Formats: sequence, C-alpha cells, structure tokens
Amino acid sequence: MSTVTTTTEHELQENRRQVSIDEHDSASTIPLEPTEASPGHSLPRADGGKEAWRVLIVAFVFEALLWGFPLSFGVFQQYYSQLPEFQDSAFISVIGTVASGLSYLAAPVMISVVRRFARYRKLMIWVGLSIRAICILSLLASSFATTLGGLVATQGVLYGLGFITFYYPILSILNEYWIARRGLAYGIMCSASGLAGTVFPFAIETSLRRYGYPTTLRAIAVGLCILTGPLIPFLRPRVPVSAATAPSRTDWSFLHDPTFWLYSTSNLAMGLGYFFPSLYIPSYATANGMTPLRGALLLTLMSIAQVLGQLTFGYLSDQPRIPLPFLAGSSMLISSLAVYTAWGLAHTFPVLAAFALIFGFFGAGYTALWGRMGMAVSSEPSAAFAAFGLLNVGKGIGNLAAGPLSGALLGKGVEAGGYGVGRFGTVVLFSGTCLAVSAAVLPLGFVRRLRSR
Repeated sequence: MSTVTTTTEHELQENRRQVSIDEHDSASTIPLEPTEASPGHSLPRADGGKEAWRVLIVAFVFEALLWGFPLSFGVFQQYYSQLPEFQDSAFISVIGTVASGLSYLAAPVMISVVRRFARYRKLMIWVGLSIRAICILSLLASSFATTLGGLVATQGVLYGLGFITFYYPILSILNEYWIARRGLAYGIMCSASGLAGTVFPFAIETSLRRYGYPTTLRAIAVGLCILTGPLIPFLRPRVPVSAATAPSRTDWSFLHDPTFWLYSTSNLAMGLGYFFPSLYIPSYATANGMTPLRGALLLTLMSIAQVLGQLTFGYLSDQPRIPLPFLAGSSMLISSLAVYTAWGLAHTFPVLAAFALIFGFFGAGYTALWGRMGMAVSSEPSAAFAAFGLLNVGKGIGNLAAGPLSGALLGKGVEAGGYGVGRFGTVVLFSGTCLAVSAAVLPLGFVRRLRSR
C-alpha cells in the first residue's frame, strides 16, 4: 500500500521530546512521548486506549477492503484477456494501473487539503461517506460496461477518485490517536492490504469463473457498502475542532537538496518496473499451462511476502546504523535479479512461487522506506511530509505508465520454453531493467555522504 502521514500543530505540541538522527541516515525527528491533554480539553488517550484501538481497527478494515480490490487486479487481467470482446486488446492492464496510480498521484494534493483544512476533519469524514458511493457506483457501472474504455473509466478512474477522497481523511484521524507509536499503527494498518491479498484473488477468481464479471463487480460493490457503511460513526477525531490550528508554511528548500532528487530518480525507476509482475503473473501462469486458480495462488503468495517485507524493511529503517540507501538499493537489486531469472526463466509453478515470495518481500519492502526518505531530506515535519507526497507521485507516474507500456511491450504469441514464454519476454526485461536502474543510482548517496565528511 501507499501510506501517507499528516501532522497538525496541536499534535506536534503533544510531544515532550524528540530524537534527531542524521538527516541523511535512516531517520529524522521521531516523537517519543505524548504529553497530557491541556487543561481546557479532555482528550482520549493517545497511543493506546479504547478509542485509539477502535480507530485503528476501522482504518485496518478500510485498508483491507479499499486496497485489496485494486491490488487483486491481476485476476481480472487474466479473466478479461480470455473474453472475446477484450482478448484482442493489449491495454487491459490500464484499468488496474489507473485505479491505483491515482491514489499515488493525488498524495501531495490530499496532504495539502487535509493540512489546510485540519479543523474540518470530522466534516471531511462525513463528506467521505457520500464520496465513498463513487467507489461503489463505479463498480456497479463497470458491471454494465462492454468496452475497454468503459471499464477504464469506471473500474479505473472513478474507483480511484472515490478511493483517494475518502482514504486520506481516515489517515488524518488515525494520526491524531497514534503519535509516539505511529510506526506500530501504520505497520498494522498497512498489513491489511497484504492480508486482503491472500483472500481477494481466490474469491474474485472463483466468482469470475462461476458468475462472470458483471455479477462479480456488483457483488463487490454491495459488499463494500455493507462492510464499510456501519464503520463511519467510529471515525471520530481526537483533537477538538478549535484545537486543530492552521499549519505553518511548508519549507520547500529540500527541493535544492541532491539527496531528494536521488531518491526521486530511484523511486520513479522503481515505479516504472514494479507493477508488471503483479499485473501479469496470473496470465503468465496460464500461458505456461497452469490453471487460473494457481495464478490467484501466486498473487496470494506475493501478498503474504509483501506484509513480511514491509514490516521488516520498516523496522530496519528505524536502525540508525543501517544506511537508508543500502536498504533501498538492496531491495531493488534483489528484486531486479529475481525478475530477470526467477520470472523470465520460469515455466513451472514452484519456480513462479519462489519468484512471488522473493519479489513480494523485497519489492514491497522498498515502499516501506518512503517515510524515512522524506525525513532524510528535511527535519522540518511539514517539509518531510511534502517530500513523502512527492515520492508518491513518482510511483504514481510509473503506475499509470505501466498499462500503456505493457500494451506496447507484450508480444503476440506464446513460445513454450522461451524466455518469458515469448509473449512476456520484453515485459520481463523492461521490468528488471527499471528495477536495476533504481538500485544503481542509490550508491551515489554513499559517495555524496563520504564527500560531505
């Protein structure tokens, strides 16, 4: 998942002490201990307590449901490619990449909106209740679509717009309740999308096989409505409206820091190559004579590894003795090698399963480092979060480009025993090369750091 953090001035006042670590290492300013509520307010307990855990559980459910669907698009990709009305199109993947790409591209805008109108958070959540209907209506509309363009507009664009409008206010509420232990809270919440990825592919594949895509999309729409609607009242802001003051002006001087552009270049290259495996591994399995059920199982294995990878790399990034460029570079290097070999040369299920586990662990681990990348370029909170949002844009560009690029790179016929079974060979090479470039630029961070000493 892509996660975004927002901060209010009131929240910063709740932290008695902070620890600052070298701005070009793996961490920056970390709040450790929240203070008691001011005399004028009786705030619910932060970093624990009934209200904090309730909000975290609600955020976990929304994360699982709203992210689990687009992350399982590989199953739809394989299914749509078998339908007579869509099988001749090489751009089916655009549907899935648009839905998730919008969530990344909108991060800076939504961060600014949430910070600018922090005192209206509660209203934003309730407005989000109606906006949530866009996600549901988009899926209902998709079920009636009979052209690729119709599916892109509904299952892709409309779903993505509804998602971003509702998702970011939820994160802003979560941030009020989890301050010193926010890493724990985000680790729990982010694991929801990976856990959903262990269930959604099987459920979607079974429904598509038995009932077709119109019925499946309608069932998902109804399910989202039933499961999310009753949770809205539990998203109550912790900070009183009068206490959420306007944020200070963001310091954009980090845009002149070469370290920011180093991470941005690496992130953009990663975004261009990262999405192809999850998009095509079910179709790749089918091209090798495996059943659609095994393709769904591969996505499930990748999701399980993703949860473990994000937790591991997130934990390691908190360790000041481990340089951040080393973590990010090793993540991309191992992912690149796995794509070149374990994916491109795979023709059996065990090899593809090994690839899904390796790529899921190391590839997803990179995204867990974004927060630290933002902190590495600025110790000023609003600037760090702005940098974090811009890193999301890099991945969003790659995400949106993945659909059209894959359509241009896909071959026409399957070549049994060939590299990438022929049809996927160029896609595999492009994906691996992008990840290799992402890894290659990061050692420059070590060089710059040594020269500055």
